[in-house]
Amino acid sequence: MGQSKRAAKQPVLGTRSAKLIEQNGLKFKDLNRNGRVDPYEDWRLSAEERSNDLLTRMSLEQKVGFMLISTTRMKNDQSFQAGQAKEPITSDFNEDDLVATTNMFTRKPLPTPVMNAAGTTKAVTQFHLRHFILRANVSARTTAEWANKLQALCESDGLGIPAIVASNPRNHITGAAAIGTSVGKTVFSAWPGELGLSAMRDLKLVREFADIARQEWAAVGLRKGYMYMADLATEPRWQRIEGTFGEDAEWAGKLMTELVKGFQGETLNPTSVALTIKHFPGGGAGQGGQDPHFEWGKKEVFPGGKFANNLIPFRAAIKAGTSAIMPYYSLPADTKYEPIAYAYNRAVIHDLLRKELGFTGIINSDTGPIEMMPWGAENLSIRERYKRTLEAGVNLYSGTADPAELLATVKSGMVDQQLVDESVLRLLREKFKLGLFENPYVDEQAAEQLVGNAQFQAKADLAHRKSIVLLRNEDNALPLKPSTNVYFEAHTARAGGAATPPAAYTTNDGKYPVTFVATPDEADVVVVWIRPSAKSLFASDGSPIYLSLSKNSVDVAYINSLAAKKPTILAINYSNPWVIDEVYGNGTNRTIKGVLATFGTTPDALLDILTGKFNPSGKMPFTTPISEAAVQQQKEDVPGYEEGAGYALFKYNEGLSYKGVNTTASASK
Repeated sequence: MGQSKRAAKQPVLGTRSAKLIEQNGLKFKDLNRNGRVDPYEDWRLSAEERSNDLLTRMSLEQKVGFMLISTTRMKNDQSFQAGQAKEPITSDFNEDDLVATTNMFTRKPLPTPVMNAAGTTKAVTQFHLRHFILRANVSARTTAEWANKLQALCESDGLGIPAIVASNPRNHITGAAAIGTSVGKTVFSAWPGELGLSAMRDLKLVREFADIARQEWAAVGLRKGYMYMADLATEPRWQRIEGTFGEDAEWAGKLMTELVKGFQGETLNPTSVALTIKHFPGGGAGQGGQDPHFEWGKKEVFPGGKFANNLIPFRAAIKAGTSAIMPYYSLPADTKYEPIAYAYNRAVIHDLLRKELGFTGIINSDTGPIEMMPWGAENLSIRERYKRTLEAGVNLYSGTADPAELLATVKSGMVDQQLVDESVLRLLREKFKLGLFENPYVDEQAAEQLVGNAQFQAKADLAHRKSIVLLRNEDNALPLKPSTNVYFEAHTARAGGAATPPAAYTTNDGKYPVTFVATPDEADVVVVWIRPSAKSLFASDGSPIYLSLSKNSVDVAYINSLAAKKPTILAINYSNPWVIDEVYGNGTNRTIKGVLATFGTTPDALLDILTGKFNPSGKMPFTTPISEAAVQQQKEDVPGYEEGAGYALFKYNEGLSYKGVNTTASASK
């Protein structure tokens, strides 16, 4: 046969409808129900050999369906629909198609309707879809039950090709959870935001995080992560900075290595969660900080000549073996590359990513570059857009569940069908390496016990404490002295909505050596934790973006009135590099004795730092500008530590401990 067979170690086979065939004491799944073991069913063969065989058995319709990844919904799941579900989400299928006439992100009319999601049975059996994105946020058991039902449906259909289910991040505390960015708080272990993981400066703990999250995801049947962002936080106004790992390319590259290896292992295997690193070649340099989900944010600019700097984290992810990479919607302005969106840009996707950087994995489009965000390709027809992106190198299309237009493009002879076959082979190899053909099923009870368990959360709690940065500590005001009367107030801003009343922490349960009081007048020290909130990404209207606190839902007058009463400790949650001069001046407000930075964390973690139960060790993942004028004058592609004298209030990598030593004195940046 000319095929190499591995040493025969019987894997666990999970079946619902496929019969098992026994040969020489070994068992194989008869996925296509033809009574024999075909090469793609033979787990002793390599992923390459099995993929090549299965490709020859797939119809063109099956191949094209295999190249789409779309939202899938559980019963009563209201994703992309206004209003609340009348009934709880269950593990049954949602059999309704969801056809949109408006862009799901911008809410603007679409030139042609788009099927955001297909009814599950129809998606699998008629459209031949096998790649899905789960948006629902439900219990571990419900997710696991649903995943098993989906895999059973796939097993019963045609060639028995299993599904792969992807998700956006599910393990981080964020104030900006939204479809397409982060699921937010879930039943999984709750870790700091991505900026907080960066601020820890602890690569070992980042690897542990990734390994724990991998176990939780795999336990419920999620085997692909639409994460993480290798984009750099060089443009402080960008509304997606919270999902990055900061402004330094080399450090972001180190984190990419740990994340890829923690989720995937040294190589993709049956215990892996495959990652899709995004957004190639870096989306952090949008003109004016605007985002390319919108036409006014479509240009990525490089006034500092730093295009190559953006590639550093992607190089690290490729070297670590990332399974997939996602190009962004933006188009490069005033570079050597054609000004057309990256998914259409052959010089960027094929020549740079494939040839120069040597990436051999899956190129997965972001959601909707064909119908919704075709920047630079607006004048092309839908089929011409598919042709252009296929020839650029896209393998997997996100955003539509209906294969009709892609199928028509291929059938018309507009594109070489070899491009389809190459894409399907890349996608099949991932599934074979993940062991999904042997056993795509999960243990529902075990999933419920594993996900979010106390041991996992204890590691996450350590990460929360390590993520907090002490920036200023005048007169050694921190840690708070025992028996101090403390008024601790947390503000959660809501951009565009009614202000949330501040929450005073008054619990006195002996956990901390201080006394929490109910009013500032009773206090020796006031602690105020502000969590500014910009206009949400998908509420963008193209107006200029500002980083001053008063422009981001913070009642500056109230904060100043608090600080005027008593010595004050100011904690700020940095989802962007906020400008805090309205309350802190240029570091000249003498009533503010201490400043701390948080990046998506818990009150308990902050209090452990404030009271000295945990010695702060975090470092800033980006530079914070000294003024709004500094923000407006900086260059979109230049990290803050290179913006020159007079730019920074708090510097990249800055952070104190209670030893009285500024550990950044010898920092290189």
